[in-house]
Amino acid sequence: MRAVLLIYVFLISSTIVSQNEQQAFDYFNSGKFEKALILYNKLYEKNKSNTDYLLKIVNIHQQLEQFNLSEELLQNQIKKSKDPQYSVELGYNFQLKNEQEKANYYYNQAITKIEENPIYAFNVARRFEQHALIDLAATVYERAMLLRPESNYYIQLARIYGEQGKIEKMFVSYINFIKKNTAYIIQAKRIFSEYISENGEDENNILLRKVLLKKAQTQPDILWNQLLSWLFIQQKDYIKAFAQEKAIFKRKQETIIGITDLANITISEGNSDVAKEVLKFIINNALDIDAVLKAHKDLLELETKYASKSDYVKIDKTYKTLLYDFGTLPQTIDLQISYAHFMAFYLNDPDAAIVFLKETLKIKASKFIQAKVKLKLGDILVFQEKFNEALIYFSQIQTSLKNSTISQEARFRVAKTSYYKGDFKWAESQLKILKSSTSQLIANDALDLKLLISDNKYEDSTQTALKLYAKADLFSFQNKTDKAISLLDKILLEHKTETIIAQALFKQAQLFEIKQQFDKASINYNNIIANYREGFLVDDAYFALAELYVNHLAQPQKAKALFEQIIFNHEDSIYFVEARKKYRALRGDAIN
Repeated sequence: MRAVLLIYVFLISSTIVSQNEQQAFDYFNSGKFEKALILYNKLYEKNKSNTDYLLKIVNIHQQLEQFNLSEELLQNQIKKSKDPQYSVELGYNFQLKNEQEKANYYYNQAITKIEENPIYAFNVARRFEQHALIDLAATVYERAMLLRPESNYYIQLARIYGEQGKIEKMFVSYINFIKKNTAYIIQAKRIFSEYISENGEDENNILLRKVLLKKAQTQPDILWNQLLSWLFIQQKDYIKAFAQEKAIFKRKQETIIGITDLANITISEGNSDVAKEVLKFIINNALDIDAVLKAHKDLLELETKYASKSDYVKIDKTYKTLLYDFGTLPQTIDLQISYAHFMAFYLNDPDAAIVFLKETLKIKASKFIQAKVKLKLGDILVFQEKFNEALIYFSQIQTSLKNSTISQEARFRVAKTSYYKGDFKWAESQLKILKSSTSQLIANDALDLKLLISDNKYEDSTQTALKLYAKADLFSFQNKTDKAISLLDKILLEHKTETIIAQALFKQAQLFEIKQQFDKASINYNNIIANYREGFLVDDAYFALAELYVNHLAQPQKAKALFEQIIFNHEDSIYFVEARKKYRALRGDAIN
């Protein structure tokens, strides 16, 4: 019973101390220094070993300009403690009194004591850092690592070098730290990205490349190849990144992830030549059969995207050969789905594609794999405008895999199909649910479609323009690009006063880009900017037109002005971060 009572008293006492500490902290932060001082003095009286209380009391006296009191406390502590951090604090106290000579004396005293006992280096350097004396802090860390080579202050030094503008030394310190702490590589890349740009000739890019190449020569390690590959990817120098990834694979053949990541990046960036080269390397060298199958699929889809109709026979034969060699198994489902898409959307043989996918559904596979097949089946039925049958497959996915991402994709397909049918009310009800989707991409697409419907369904009771737009959207989905453009022309001509004009202009511009009619696309984007500045598509138009100027029309100065519009006038835009990055690159900013 007595033991229980003692525990109870201890817990109550600890709670009171904790409450007093929090109250003192709150007083200090709100500038109520006299009240904070009373509480910290009480706390320190009860626990003289807690130097945090002591330093807080010193700080409060300094805030109140009671420098003699803080000096007395520190002098007493220096007599009792061997830790030279208190000499730093005493020096700073003299600095606040504008007695710099005395301040320097105690700063040097603290540094000298590091020579005698370098284990105190962290405490001393940290005190210097807290008083923004970063040059002295760097001196302490550097000296301590010379005295005790086992010390690891690379991360602290890297941070200080960054503040000092010593970029090369900062890179070296971070890289030395990564070598000892490989788990930090992601954070290091994030920090590096704040200093480098997409321009490989920028000074900081050259410095980082030089540091990494020197490491690779003097201390060979795949870590340096990985970082060089990452740097070259940031610079969009994919050939050099590929060379580094091949060097990594040569030394460690069980890992292909860096090369597969590079394949995905080059595909998304539209760099088809490098992407094909990378995919062929994976096919010829990877030990992982799943990686090989995905590379085959991605390569065929890439070749299809840039192929003429005369090439389709060869592509069709390649699909059939691969499926014969690898078999129609659960492992080749993605390849089978890709082939079905090719048959329907490129060979214009949706009936054959549907028969093929229905055979695929007979394979014993997980619900998730079955759902992927049904999703493509539904898409092809929509392509054929067999909307009701498509809705059945989409609904089956929602029933079998509730609350999953693929179920949310199916719900979006239900909404899109209903929209194509002209059933805008049902489409909108599904889109409302999807606004809170766990997939940001689905949520964004759902919001865009909902805005399109809600902004245009009331203006015309017959919803003629919206129905025409939905039909044009369907033509686009069916790869009937010319028909879609023609129908959008009809909207632009016959519904000039309606809100749907901005959407029609934007959609048509995107179709012009597909047909590589970039001048026509730019006219549409400029029309939106000039005449629909208050609409929700204006930032989309700014960004799309800027990309057009950079990538196809060779007018970077015009692009820079458009990115600037997003930065200064559309801070909530989804393009804000990317626009700022591209603007800085076009302006040739030095990143530091």
